[in-house]
Amino acid sequence: MRTLDFSPLFRHSVGFDRLQRLLDESTRTDTANTYPPYNILQTGENGYRISIALAGFAEKDLDITAKENTLVVSGKLTDEEEGTTYLHHGIAGRAFERRFDLADHIKVESASLSNGMLNIDLVREIPEEKKPRKIAIEVKDVDRIEKKAA
Repeated sequence: MRTLDFSPLFRHSVGFDRLQRLLDESTRTDTANTYPPYNILQTGENGYRISIALAGFAEKDLDITAKENTLVVSGKLTDEEEGTTYLHHGIAGRAFERRFDLADHIKVESASLSNGMLNIDLVREIPEEKKPRKIAIEVKDVDRIEKKAA
């Protein structure tokens, strides 16, 4: 496997620790991990939804945690019936942990479990001071300024 060293990029920067961590994690991510399958949808200008297929999981088997800019969804089945004999066991019910990196100002609004689908609604809430604002253009009398200078 090829290892990339991003340290020269961060030699002259301050406050980009999160970017460095994201780059490091992206090179280490296991691309074979596809369980559970999920979709990411845009539901509006500032709305998003993560839909995760979780057949067989109940609300008590799941844990959703939002910390800083990371959303962690994990699950572990607790009700394994003892003495059950499967003729075919095709529904995956294994434990999992799925992490999503969220952009700045993305907040988790709600989560719901219905028909084996976990839907997590996200919204982008941009603070007023970060929103674009119009700057008034001041018109000055150029003739008056030139006369004062002379």
